[in-house]
Amino acid sequence: MQTPFRLAFVPLLALLCVPAALAAPKVHTVTLGPSRRVPYTPPEANPDNKSEEATTLRVRPLLVDTTQKEWTVGEIHDVTDRSFVVRRALRINDSLPGEPPRWTWQPGPWLMVDRVTGHITALHLPAFDPEVSEAVWFRDYAAYCGIATTVRNGGLVAVVAELGARKAIVQKVIGTWPQANAPHPVCATAKWQRMPMRATIQPTGGQAMTFDVVGLSSLVEEGEATEE
Repeated sequence: MQTPFRLAFVPLLALLCVPAALAAPKVHTVTLGPSRRVPYTPPEANPDNKSEEATTLRVRPLLVDTTQKEWTVGEIHDVTDRSFVVRRALRINDSLPGEPPRWTWQPGPWLMVDRVTGHITALHLPAFDPEVSEAVWFRDYAAYCGIATTVRNGGLVAVVAELGARKAIVQKVIGTWPQANAPHPVCATAKWQRMPMRATIQPTGGQAMTFDVVGLSSLVEEGEATEE
């Protein structure tokens, strides 16, 4: 049989747990630090193209609560009022076997960052190739040229991808790959149109193609702010 003391202790314990359960989740601070120049060897590098602008990247640290999480390159794109995407910068060891470490920088894949939780997600955009693809964003869609390894002998493809979708909305072969003496850039910068929603992608020296994007429901997943 429970004593009166034990019966009184149970609701008291429940009341003590309420403030912890109702405590507001921590809001993180996400910022980009100052830019710096780092060595970079672009695909089109040659002895006649060795200026500082052509052989360096401007990278910026991605900070969450003053702690550096990643290096980034290029501008951010706000997807929603709490999420943005930015391209990752990679520091790669370019030394051959037996050589001392030789570090270089390269533009990498894209990241999605939640400003509230501070969570960083690596994006796996379909057929995205860091040396070929220059994604242009509109809302939660990206348009770019990519390399499809599932095509026989490889293929240059026009891609429109939506965040959260497993497959590209558009993936059309527009050329062979690899190409001898491939131009740089391989494709012109993609162009977006709002109404109706369309993306135009054009391989360098080729014909421009316009693709309609049907469906306006965003698949961006933004979780509740949680303590990390």
